[in-house]
Amino acid sequence: MPILNVKVSAARSPELTDRIARLLLDLTTRVLGKKPELTSIAIDYVAPEDWIVGGHSLAAQGKSSFWFDIRVTDETNTKAEKAQYIREAFEGFAGLLGNLHEESYVHVHDVRAASYGYGGRTQEFRYHHPSAP
Repeated sequence: MPILNVKVSAARSPELTDRIARLLLDLTTRVLGKKPELTSIAIDYVAPEDWIVGGHSLAAQGKSSFWFDIRVTDETNTKAEKAQYIREAFEGFAGLLGNLHEESYVHVHDVRAASYGYGGRTQEFRYHHPSAP
């Protein structure tokens, strides 16, 4: 936990996948304080000609873009941490993809602990039973 769902306007490559994963794992660990061994990242690639912003493809605009969302347990991060995370993610993707469109997004979902979990247990359960396997 957490889970990140990522879309990038780029050609799929193992190198780019690795760079995106390392960027997001670092940010999620360093800024949001999440455990790297519990962080999952799923990356999808979208051809720039299939990504439309303002009625025009990114390919036609000569731009790149990304979008990702991350789900974290509610009340585990401050507004300042989330703002820093969004800012640094934008900067990181600008470095990875180049010529980044302003309409690139990060969405941090604050999810209730009783409604979110992994391994068959909610985060609420884990909070109240920290020694449970």
